[in-house]
Amino acid sequence: MMTDALTIDKDWKRGFRETILSKLPEGANLNYCLTCGACASGCPASGLHDMDPRKYIRMIALGLDDELYKHPWVWLCSMCKRCTYVCPMNIDISALVYEGRNLWPREERPRGILGSCDMALRNSSGSAMGTPEDEFQFVVEDVLEEVHETQPEWKDLKAPVNKQGAHFFLSQNSREPVTEPEEMVPLWKILHIVGADWTYSTRGWGGENYCMFLAHDDSWKAVTTNTLQSAMDLGCKVYLNTECGHSTFSVWMGQKRFGIKTNLEIAPMVKYYAQWMREGKLNVNPDWNKELKVKFTVQDPCNQIRKSFSDALAEDLRFVVKACVGEDNFVDMVPNRSNNYCCGGGGGYLQCGYNDERIQYGTIKKDQIIATKADYCITPCHNCHDQIHKLSDHFEAGYHTIHLWTLIALSLGILAENERAYLGDDLMEVNLPASTIEEE
Repeated sequence: MMTDALTIDKDWKRGFRETILSKLPEGANLNYCLTCGACASGCPASGLHDMDPRKYIRMIALGLDDELYKHPWVWLCSMCKRCTYVCPMNIDISALVYEGRNLWPREERPRGILGSCDMALRNSSGSAMGTPEDEFQFVVEDVLEEVHETQPEWKDLKAPVNKQGAHFFLSQNSREPVTEPEEMVPLWKILHIVGADWTYSTRGWGGENYCMFLAHDDSWKAVTTNTLQSAMDLGCKVYLNTECGHSTFSVWMGQKRFGIKTNLEIAPMVKYYAQWMREGKLNVNPDWNKELKVKFTVQDPCNQIRKSFSDALAEDLRFVVKACVGEDNFVDMVPNRSNNYCCGGGGGYLQCGYNDERIQYGTIKKDQIIATKADYCITPCHNCHDQIHKLSDHFEAGYHTIHLWTLIALSLGILAENERAYLGDDLMEVNLPASTIEEE
């Protein structure tokens, strides 16, 4: 996608530029830009609403305030930071976009993002879907009771809530308890197998933070502080994020950005999956796929890889997947790891209302996945999962999208029939638990 040439037909103004630069770290200099185009060439948002990263920087530098003020492109850029990753001068364009969003009057920012942020602020649970504390606890206990009744081999399974002194504080994206509660169970089983000492909390359990996408610092800080304080009040040692990129990044970066004092380790789930496998606590087995040869690829979530825990976490992700499916049945996208393209699910895209642009943005990701010829794309991030699933449906691409916990549980032979919502027909009856087979 190309953008129109930049023309100047009026007096320069510097208000927008000075406002943005005043909020950036000391030493930030837009004049470092070489106008080489590396940022725009690899940006899926290039061309949307006749804008791209290079043009955005030059317009700020030239003081084109009228053209920039409330330009919708700041909501079409997912702030994935791939532009910064490839920039030879390391200019943080996503920080410029964040401040560009912040210059919009709060009440005029996209309704979906604003509503999800305000919902999280209105209840101490931190849920962007508005699920209150007691309702979350009810859902967890109800689902656990059903597992005890229908899967007798898991009669000792636990899902603790408000357990004082637990090692791990587990966040939970609201999507599962609200719309697909069975999806929580595979992770509970994994935690049970490794003997993890963990707990949910009724306060601050919501594993999402749309206030960060809203670019409203006070709100971002409030949601992050609430959930971290909840973990600290319970005496936990590790804040363990659910498989959700922006949840991980919002807490990890929020703690740094706002100087929130804590002794908690803020960790992504994938890191611990890999650790438990290396320690022999999760004995996954790829034998189920020796003859089937079902092919898998992975999406590297921008917020968890490029923007925070870097390629070390990307290597952990590949270690886990290969252990579950067999090395020969894994196919990487090109490019990958920190150089991977954003899918278009982050940055608040799913809630910003620009649905046609989001699909157009995701075309690069759809083409990447199709090129691998993989049957499944594993997405250890809720927003990636939603977007990549939608891309497959929209383009009739034919691949399936699954959470990493689904794959681990499948390879362990503990994935029940009602926990296979995202699997295709080819895997719907593969490696079923013994109790399920006996019942049939």
